[in-house]
Amino acid sequence: MDTLLTLLRAVVGVVGLLALCWWLSEDRKRVNWKLVCIGIALQLVLGLMILKVPLFHAAMEGVSGFFNRLVGFSDEGAAMVFGSMPTDVPVFGIAWTVLTAIVFFSAFSAILYQLRILQAIVFGFAWLLSKALKLSGAECLAAAANVFIGQTEAPLVVKPYLARMTRSEINSLMTGGMATIAGGVLAIYMRQLGGDDEAARIAFGKHLLTASILSAPAAMVVAKIIAPQTQDVDGQVAFPKEKEYEGLLDAATKGTSDGLKLALNVGAMLVAFTGLVALLNYIIGAWLGEWTGLNAWVASVTEGRFEAFNFSFLIGVVSAPFAWLLGVQSEDLLIVGQLLGERLVFNEFFAYLHMSQLKDAGVLTDGHSILVLTYALCGFANIASIGIQVGGISALERSQRPNLLRYGFRSLLGGMVACYLTAIVASSIQGSI
Repeated sequence: MDTLLTLLRAVVGVVGLLALCWWLSEDRKRVNWKLVCIGIALQLVLGLMILKVPLFHAAMEGVSGFFNRLVGFSDEGAAMVFGSMPTDVPVFGIAWTVLTAIVFFSAFSAILYQLRILQAIVFGFAWLLSKALKLSGAECLAAAANVFIGQTEAPLVVKPYLARMTRSEINSLMTGGMATIAGGVLAIYMRQLGGDDEAARIAFGKHLLTASILSAPAAMVVAKIIAPQTQDVDGQVAFPKEKEYEGLLDAATKGTSDGLKLALNVGAMLVAFTGLVALLNYIIGAWLGEWTGLNAWVASVTEGRFEAFNFSFLIGVVSAPFAWLLGVQSEDLLIVGQLLGERLVFNEFFAYLHMSQLKDAGVLTDGHSILVLTYALCGFANIASIGIQVGGISALERSQRPNLLRYGFRSLLGGMVACYLTAIVASSIQGSI
């Protein structure tokens, strides 16, 4: 009976999220519901293969274990520069283990790209998407690239096609970028969520890898509901022949430089966003909450999970309906909603870091809620990403700027929904972490 109720709630969640996309659609009569059904079916099949078929499950764990080993290699590089990490300074620990790893993984990814290893993997996944969903080669290539190299680098893969891409394809390109994370930061979240437990890091890594893969077809589905394809497109999948780097040394040095920029950006955003949340919590909680007596009421009704009527509580309330659609139990609705809201307003790094803190503090303990969050937060769907994509893609093809501005907010919501669909499918298959 419990299994039936779980599946029923999953169906309600999927239907509810697709209905939201249909409501946002610019042409509701032209939505290709056959494509939608095939996309959701593909997501379900991939989820079952990766999470339940022993061969694929072992392969994914092997890849996750490889990423875990790579983190160790990045630690050696960090130790060469900074020495041993002080165990009594948590903030320095984040800088030592997280930001330095971003630099290492950026260089490593650039080398894989120069060796055309990444291209082979991306091409294979793009071919699968193209054959299953019957969409254009350019958008399938971009969707596949987003799984491995992220929203800022993926548009470079389809740079020769950008000028000819339709409005629907541009929306797909942006939505795919919002719905996945870059491979370079995946190991960072593995370490953050798994802590010092190697088995836990590998387990979280498997789920994060699975999330990125499953979110690719989900992103295509929601993108085609929001902006249906009404023009003929080229279905051929082909990598551009232009070289990104002059050689392995050039790839390593440029990748390192790009990684340094990203690491500094992540560190700066973490400082700024943490401070902003503290400021907003103080303003709302100390002034409004204390004056009205709502602080004591919130602490009472949430059994101490929220100490005051503040910003964190408010975004938890706003996002709680989405938490319910994801199948979260009633006692975790506000906490999960808060983390979902933090990813949307700030970014996934901040949300994953806070999620880790809540786990360590014993506030977030339910295995199902933790699994749902692992998948639901696994994407770049945040407000800042609109500016990143509009600025980055328009720099490659200026003529597409009007379309990029047109679909900025819609692609953000589409990427968010794609992550949520992935969370529902994966948690229905896996149950808990």
